[in-house]
Amino acid sequence: MQLLLSQLQLVSLDGETKRLFHGRGKCFEGFEQVTIDYFAPSIFVTLFSEHSAEFEQRLIAAIEQAYPEHQGPLLIQRRHLERAPVEVVRGEQPSAMSVTENGLSYQVKLLDGQNNGLFLDMANGRRWIQAHAKDCNVLNLFSYSCSFSVVALAAGAKQVINIDMSHGALKLGKINHQLNKLELAKAKFFRHDIFKSWGKLKRYGRYDTIVFDPPTNQWGSFTATKDYGKLIKKIPDLAQPNADLLLCLNSPDLGKDFIADLMAEHAPQCQFIEQVANPEVFKEIDSDKGLKVFHYRYVGE
Repeated sequence: MQLLLSQLQLVSLDGETKRLFHGRGKCFEGFEQVTIDYFAPSIFVTLFSEHSAEFEQRLIAAIEQAYPEHQGPLLIQRRHLERAPVEVVRGEQPSAMSVTENGLSYQVKLLDGQNNGLFLDMANGRRWIQAHAKDCNVLNLFSYSCSFSVVALAAGAKQVINIDMSHGALKLGKINHQLNKLELAKAKFFRHDIFKSWGKLKRYGRYDTIVFDPPTNQWGSFTATKDYGKLIKKIPDLAQPNADLLLCLNSPDLGKDFIADLMAEHAPQCQFIEQVANPEVFKEIDSDKGLKVFHYRYVGE
């Protein structure tokens, strides 16, 4: 556990929500199925495969040694089990709580299955939208809990259109806007199938900034290999000239060339600007396996 302890000691608990340890990047032998997150004041351990009781006890001891001042709840989620149950090892965990990232608040539910409301690997994507939203009309595709919208409006966006098929996610999105005292009149929340809603989206455009953050593969909703190209084809119909585009891909089976090839084929009017780096803690032995986020600009016809 000395390896884990040394890595944890590199990351402080400062009240900001963050990942503390990322074993899934396969950079730390023996911990490939372990992640540790900080949703202040809770430390949240995720195990993606079965581990012995002794391993779990030593892991907890390493966390306590790394953060002796931590008095908040300590939770373990076992993702390898059906419904991904969460055990509260220490303290009391509320069903819903507000956490802070980069000065903004988000509601998370750490006891509710796999998706708690905030994806921490997208922290730099949210910082990107902060820098590309002022005075902009923003389209947030596959908005989930609308964290991009929260950041955009806090940064001075004129309007954000959020679209997602999940009623629960959009309800959480509205709560996130209210937590940050943002004008709900500037945000719209559409519970629609994106692929059947192009007409509605065009009525609120064109857009200065567009975020594409689809699920990797969600049955009945989106499959990257089949559907991502359909999104990209719509860029000329939705984007203003010189619009900034953020395209996200979180598939271990599809590398960075997947997006580049689709853009070249379906949106040659777009210029590649940069790949947005993931937070440093999300180290990957193979960068193509983790989250990939790209900034393009639509330069027009």
